[in-house]
Amino acid sequence: MEKERIRSIIYSKIDELPTLPSVVPRIISLMEDPRADAQKITEVISHDPAMTSKVLKVANSAYYGFPQKITSLERAVALLGFNMVKSLALSVGVIRSLPSPGFTDLFDVKGLWIHSLAVATAMKTLAEDIGGGRDVEGLFIVGLLHDLGKVLLGEFFPEEFSQSLERVNMDPTVSLDEAERDTIGLDHGQVGGMLLSRWKFPSAIVQPISTHHAAAHSISEDYLEERAILILADSLAREMGIGGGGNRAAPEFNRESIEILRINEQAINVAKGKLKEAEDGIEGFFQALG
Repeated sequence: MEKERIRSIIYSKIDELPTLPSVVPRIISLMEDPRADAQKITEVISHDPAMTSKVLKVANSAYYGFPQKITSLERAVALLGFNMVKSLALSVGVIRSLPSPGFTDLFDVKGLWIHSLAVATAMKTLAEDIGGGRDVEGLFIVGLLHDLGKVLLGEFFPEEFSQSLERVNMDPTVSLDEAERDTIGLDHGQVGGMLLSRWKFPSAIVQPISTHHAAAHSISEDYLEERAILILADSLAREMGIGGGGNRAAPEFNRESIEILRINEQAINVAKGKLKEAEDGIEGFFQALG
């Protein structure tokens, strides 16, 4: 299929998805409002009782490990920070609006979200260790949602996506994104980026997701570092075998990303250690999301 026809099909199917919870656009607008504070984000999220309940469930999961139960958004904001609560609410809102995947046995949906949580955790860890005033919570969202395009491909192009999975299963030297481009014409990063762009997410989230399987020279320099962190975090999660997502190709640590971030092997090993420590908590986070 020609790319423009594929894009047209995807956009029409995106418009058929359930609408986002009404608070999500308000949270997105707060992401770009320098005057937004803890009180404002708490007020907005509290208008959606289901989202509030889910955010508190995640905050009380083993991932964060607080000794006392968190019973209010105000307390969650005090302990996690209003940026992280905002990120959790956005992520919950997106996941609630995605179709329920009906994939073949070749694809483990739980493995997808465990992998995504591991990538989100690794991105947060890498960003904190590298420093430089990066938006750590925003990077967490990027990691958590980076593979949502796989859910969409499974829903919109089930036959072609199954063919991509079968090819990867038969030949582990082929990456899933490569198989997707050959079979469908676009990869899951591009498709996920299309959805988030349609939903008016900020470019700092859309661009790293939509381009994480693209050549670095083809994307905006504004988001090269965020993309590089995503690529490294993805390699870390895959190397450590935390979760999965249909990709059997051996992970490779992208030298270009390492050079962009000016990160050394010691920092990567530190991130591996922290990710290993977080593994049990990641399972708890997933259970809270369910």
